Amino acid sequence: MQSRRVRNRPLHWSSTRTHPIAMHQARLILCTCPDEDCATEIARTLVEERLAACVSRLPGMTSVYRWDDEVQNDQEILLLIKSTDAVYGMLQARIEDLHPNEVPEIISLQVDQGLPSYLQWLRDHVAVSESDPSRS
Repeated sequence: MQSRRVRNRPLHWSSTRTHPIAMHQARLILCTCPDEDCATEIARTLVEERLAACVSRLPGMTSVYRWDDEVQNDQEILLLIKSTDAVYGMLQARIEDLHPNEVPEIISLQVDQGLPSYLQWLRDHVAVSESDPSRS
């Protein structure tokens, strides 16, 4: 029986072999914004400054949380920010600079696995390190 092949690799290649790319370098950062203007500014700035390869905006989210000992219920936009460990400190500082909230929601998640070609694309479009955010 012959196995199906994709791009000269067995169909199951990516799930059964360790890829040479260090996938742990990728990060998914979650950040909520109070309105479209804030979300647009943060998304565009992070990508333009090569602190993120891509930022997806998910509008229409409702957040229920406690602030100043009162329960709040606000419409927000969730940003899904794709970046790397190498620039995370600068990315967090940049969001804090741009965000109007006193304590912006910034949560970073380590990406353990993903499509190797996507993870490589992500790394190719983010600055190499915090000391080199303008890499071309």
